[in-house]
Parts: sequence; structure tokens; C-alpha cells
Amino acid sequence: MHEVDDELRDIKREIIESRGLVIKTNNLTNALSADIKSIAKRQGGYERRISWNSATAYVVFVLVVFVALKFAWDARVDAIRAETDQKTSENTRLRTESRETEKRDEDRARAEQKAAQFYELVRQGKRIEIVEAYEGIKKEPVTKAEQAVFADAVERARNELAAASYEQGLDKARVQRWQEAASAFEDSLKYKDASTIAPNVHLGLADAYRHLGRPRDAIPILTQLSDASQDREIQDDALRLLALSQMDIEAWNEAKSSWRTLIHRFPDSHFTPEAKLQLLQLQAMH
Repeated sequence: MHEVDDELRDIKREIIESRGLVIKTNNLTNALSADIKSIAKRQGGYERRISWNSATAYVVFVLVVFVALKFAWDARVDAIRAETDQKTSENTRLRTESRETEKRDEDRARAEQKAAQFYELVRQGKRIEIVEAYEGIKKEPVTKAEQAVFADAVERARNELAAASYEQGLDKARVQRWQEAASAFEDSLKYKDASTIAPNVHLGLADAYRHLGRPRDAIPILTQLSDASQDREIQDDALRLLALSQMDIEAWNEAKSSWRTLIHRFPDSHFTPEAKLQLLQLQAMH
């Protein structure tokens, strides 16, 4: 009986221990479950952050790639545009040079043709045509040597034409055909206004004007000759004609002054006696 009680107590004790062990196991299980849930929750948050980070990294990567592609594309476009502009500019330059070369060739061919025609005029001695054609030929792109030869030919032609017109004017003046004489003297000055015979031509022209009743046209020419000419014979002739022209327009005081200048400057001139007589008459009448 005593052994039975001991066994019962042992069984109770084992039951109690088993119950405590079950409770402890249950508590441990609950704690483990809570830990697992906490770990699972943290793992889920970590995975979400990983996902967001991955998405962000992907977006950033895509943006970087697009930006890089944009820069590369722009650089390529700029390079192509620069190359196109360079080619266009080079093409324009080459076309311009080609047109200029063609124009130079055409100008040179035209100049050579005109030079040949001008030389033919020189060879034939056509002085009037030489002078008239020179204004056109000197604008052409001929060589410096050709230009010098043509200039010399024109200079000779002008001198010869001026001298011939001057001689013609003298011939007309001798027969008192004053209008024709004036035209010849004007032609001489037109051909060469600064030749060695120019003072004589001006003097002849002034004399022709005076005989044509144009003393006012003669006076400026004679005034310049009397002051600027280096030839004393021309100066005394100019002073005489100047005084006579001034008398023609009744400029008495100016005429007196011109006669006095002639007397004082050229006392040995063959016009001096006439000058003294004219001066006395003017002083007596005016």
C-alpha cells in the first residue's frame, strides 16, 4: 500500500513536471513565434528598402545613360554641323575662286584684244584715234610694260596733235579767220594743256577771243600769262593784249595799270612806245 502511494506521488510529480514543461515549452514556442514574426517583419522592411533602392538605382542609371547619350548625340550633331559648314564654306570659296579666275581670264583676253587694236592704231599713226582709245585701254588689266608703251605713244600723239592744231590756229589767225583760229587753239589745249607751247597757245587763243569781241574771256587767260609765264616775250605780249582787252570793256584804271606794268617791267620791249602813248591818252581822257 505504501508502494502504491509512492508510485502515485511519483506519477503526480511527473504529471506536474510534464505540465510545467509543456507550459515552458509553450512559452518558448510563443516567444520563438514572436521572434520569428519580428524577424520576418524586419526582413520585409529590409526587402522593401532593397527594392526601392534598386528601383532608384535603376532610374538613376537610366537617367545617366540618357544624359550621356544626349551629350554624345549633341556632340556628334555639332561635329557634323561644323564639318558641313566647313565643307560649305570651302565649296563657296572654290566657286568664288573659279568665277574670279574665269573673270580674270576673260578680262585678260579682252585686254589683249584691245591692246592689239591699240597697237595697230599706233603702228598706223592715227593720232586722234590713239588719244580717244587710250581712256579705255588704260583701264584694262594690261601689263606694266604695255601700259608704259601705250602711255608714251599717247603722249607723243597729244604733243603732235597739240602742235598741229597750234600751227593751224596760227595759219587761221594770219588770214584773220578768228573763229577757226580760236577753235584750233582750243583743240590744241584740249590735246595737251601743259606742253612747252601751251603759253603760246593761250596767247593765241586770247588774241582770237579779243578779235571775236570776247575780251572778257581773254582777260583771265592774259592775266595768268602776264603773271606766271617764264617767257619774257610772252609776258610783254600778254600785258599788251591784256591792256587792250581792258580798254575794250572800258576798264580804264585796270588798263592804265597794265600799261604801266609793261613799261616798268619791259622797258626795252618793242611794245613799250605803244604802251607809253596809250597810257598818255588814257590819262588825258580818263
